[in-house]
Amino acid sequence: MSKIISICVLFIMVVTMTVTIIITIGDDNHKTALPKSMVVKPFPKRVSRFLAEEKNPRAADHCKKNDEICYILEGKNSTCCNNKCMDLSEDKHNCGACKNKCKFTSSCCGGECVNLAYDKRNCGACGNKCMPGGYCIYGLCNYA
Repeated sequence: MSKIISICVLFIMVVTMTVTIIITIGDDNHKTALPKSMVVKPFPKRVSRFLAEEKNPRAADHCKKNDEICYILEGKNSTCCNNKCMDLSEDKHNCGACKNKCKFTSSCCGGECVNLAYDKRNCGACGNKCMPGGYCIYGLCNYA
């Protein structure tokens, strides 16, 4: 009885493998003499995920106090600070000058540290001016 079961299992395995090979090979319009399972395809070129990413914003540009490199790489407002290109008009850690940090409650607007909650020239956002004679409270012009 166990011989019959073994033969049936072996037969089922052979049939399954045959059907799998036939499905895998398929009809490829007879373009190749070899079945698909025997054709060796070249591996696709693997690109590092680090190479595909954008430039790390915290990575050093190595400008070595050469503002021309920063101007070319970053734009007209960029200056070399601590061997990195920085925009002194917006960078909270280099606001208006290298290593000039704004306080926790302040933001850098146009190279000045300002409190966006109470500055009527930069109320709630940089460049948002309140009307003449108006005031800025909690980042809103004429809040009352």
